[in-house]
Amino acid sequence: MLPRLSLSFLSVTAGVLGFPMYDMVLYPPMYVRDPFETFNHTQNLVTSTVIPVFDVQPVMAEMEALQIKYQNALNFLAGKNLVALPDALSDPGLDALSDAAFTDTTSDLSGFVLYGSTTMSRQANMSFSAMNTAAQSATDPLTDETEKIIHVPFYGPLEFGKKSQQIPVAFDTGSADLWVPVDCGDCTSLQYNTAASPTYKNTGNAFNLNYEGFSQAAGTLAYDTISMGGLKVHNQYFGAVTDVPSNFNADPISGYLGLGFSSIATSQKPTFFENLIIQEKIEAPFFSVHLTREKTSGSKITLGGYDMSKAVGPLTWVKTYWTVHFDGAVIEGNYVSGNVDAVIDTGSSFIYVSQALASLIHANILGAGPAANYSPGFFSFPCNSNPTISFSLGGHDFGINIQDIKLGQDGYGSEDCISGIIGLDDAVMEGIVIIGNVFLKSWYSVYDYSHGARVGFAPSINNAQ
Repeated sequence: MLPRLSLSFLSVTAGVLGFPMYDMVLYPPMYVRDPFETFNHTQNLVTSTVIPVFDVQPVMAEMEALQIKYQNALNFLAGKNLVALPDALSDPGLDALSDAAFTDTTSDLSGFVLYGSTTMSRQANMSFSAMNTAAQSATDPLTDETEKIIHVPFYGPLEFGKKSQQIPVAFDTGSADLWVPVDCGDCTSLQYNTAASPTYKNTGNAFNLNYEGFSQAAGTLAYDTISMGGLKVHNQYFGAVTDVPSNFNADPISGYLGLGFSSIATSQKPTFFENLIIQEKIEAPFFSVHLTREKTSGSKITLGGYDMSKAVGPLTWVKTYWTVHFDGAVIEGNYVSGNVDAVIDTGSSFIYVSQALASLIHANILGAGPAANYSPGFFSFPCNSNPTISFSLGGHDFGINIQDIKLGQDGYGSEDCISGIIGLDDAVMEGIVIIGNVFLKSWYSVYDYSHGARVGFAPSINNAQ
């Protein structure tokens, strides 16, 4: 387990906007020690580095958690059972704030082209420009747990209460609730000491995340002052959790910060980021995420800003919300149709599709097939192969670095690697695809509340190193 986070992780730097930005380290979960020194799809990748043996148990834990997380996905996508968003989040003025932060440019990909990526139109070519020097932005460093656990999401410190107690939480675009343990008798992770905060209030109303009787987190709804890197929200609602699953206690994180839209929140309250927009604490109504490859530190989430140093090309915008249309996949030049919705989920480690779609994708990889040593849905392919894979999202193609897809050897001494594209039961994945961090390590991502809500992707600096 990693040590507790301290204020030393927050370093004040000059942001791209000209005003202070607080670098928040994100700690990412490292499940594969990448054997490859470069990213070149045309190169014959040969390595003497031993790829670790795949550990299925943490993956199964994440798969179980996904059932809880996406239990109502189809209803939400169909517009059912949604909580109305605050009017301030549909204010046309947000468009102007976002537009002020970006400007058209004729720049290309700075000499770098990710395999399978479409040529950007001038309309899609966007670069960050100067904003008001009084603007507010905070960058929180994220950590990746690299030692033992592969299902731990990227996480970083969030400050609770009047004394700004730091609690490590996962930053999750696939959910919309904030929760941390409070007076949890069985919890081994760091808990929020509410007695130290005179501003803490507990409503006494129940807070429960559950799926078919299985409780993921249970407690009561409370509120207090929550902050990150100088950005502060008063009376932010969150789940004061007294019960979590036993496997959760193995994680170095204590809770979750949901960055999805509050229309799907169990609490039925605005999220922390939404309150930053509503209370005009940030200059631009978007946040951006950079995930490192094969590094414990260096990842970051920026609220209200965009870090040009983490991208090597222009943004391509895809609508709407944090869910985009998954047109299909291109594997070794062969197209596989998808025609489903894809959720961009920073809280998921892998790419999850239906078993039927997983079979079609891997059928186009030479030497790939079902992983006999594991349950249906797991596939393997030769570790020394270098297949080209890209996803078509909203009419744009986005390549994936194959080194992020290799999760480990299919047993000691095996020449096959387990694939990071995993098939789940067709009934569970009906109509959706979950795109997690094995994709996002190739793409710097921006999540924008303006223009009807949209997601932007720019080629990550990871691919130029």
